[in-house]
Amino acid sequence: MSALDKIKKMLKGHEDQASKGTDKAGDMIDGRTQGKYGKHVDTGQEKLRQQFGKGQGPDSPPRP
Repeated sequence: MSALDKIKKMLKGHEDQASKGTDKAGDMIDGRTQGKYGKHVDTGQEKLRQQFGKGQGPDSPPRP
């Protein structure tokens, strides 16, 4: 079992908290880099949301 599979298993049922943590980590990175890598951080956040089942689908509101 890969590390990502283990993380997914632990986060099952806690997708909202994982999404909040992803947002908070991305905001911290943006703050420390003064937004220099903002597009890359946003892409990484979206990929994590997709991996953990909280992807931005057609019925999800757009993320700021």
